[in-house]
Amino acid sequence: MQTQNSKQALIKATNMMWRVAPIILGTIILVSLASVLIPKSFYAAIFQNNLLDPIVGSAIGSILAGNPITSYIIGGELLKQGVSLIAVTAFIVAWVTVGIVQLPAESMILGKRFAITRNLVSFILSIIVAILTYIILTII
Repeated sequence: MQTQNSKQALIKATNMMWRVAPIILGTIILVSLASVLIPKSFYAAIFQNNLLDPIVGSAIGSILAGNPITSYIIGGELLKQGVSLIAVTAFIVAWVTVGIVQLPAESMILGKRFAITRNLVSFILSIIVAILTYIILTII
């Protein structure tokens, strides 16, 4: 009985992976394309070192989405170009945790309500984390 259930679960999981694979591949290609086509100098032009920087950083990071390893490199380059720490922090946190580009795929796989709620909460928390990081580093 246990072997039969395990076999059925494995078949269902394999079928689900085959259905989801094109969606995941398309999302990866779209995110990679956006990361390559938008130059790093574009980001420096957008940030004006004012109170809106965390919101702008989170918004841009949410739209583009990426992986943590690349975000460290981009974050360092943005800091070199004079973008404020609070903006870079908001950008990186949102870039890794929020994914507007991935939202359709996430909605299909995990459900629309969950995907929207997760992205909204992550967006808000990316702003809060950026502000707290800035405050803590200013105190230290």
